[in-house]
Amino acid sequence: MTGDRGQSRARANAALFRQEHLPMRPLWLCRRCGQPWPCGAAKLALAAEYRDSPVSLFLYLASCLHDAIDDLHRLNPSEAGGTASLFDRFLGWPARTHGYRANTATAIGNEETS
Repeated sequence: MTGDRGQSRARANAALFRQEHLPMRPLWLCRRCGQPWPCGAAKLALAAEYRDSPVSLFLYLASCLHDAIDDLHRLNPSEAGGTASLFDRFLGWPARTHGYRANTATAIGNEETS
């Protein structure tokens, strides 16, 4: 029972910390530290908050990515071609953290043996 309370408290602390490191739209910079969002502190807080639900983290970040592409394109259409870097910025770090990047050669090999 004590472990559950400790985990709940840790998630609450992560959520409070993340509130300080929110994106400033439409620039998608951190309101607190001015770094491109999600900044390092926001990533740590998000990872802690969504520790038990990584799919929810991906869904949340994917919606942020969609909004960021729209916002940044409206601000500067000539530089909107950097969607690959935005993808890595929003969805690359949790993929590396949680090990969700599929090895294409392994995936193809598995299909051929099935």
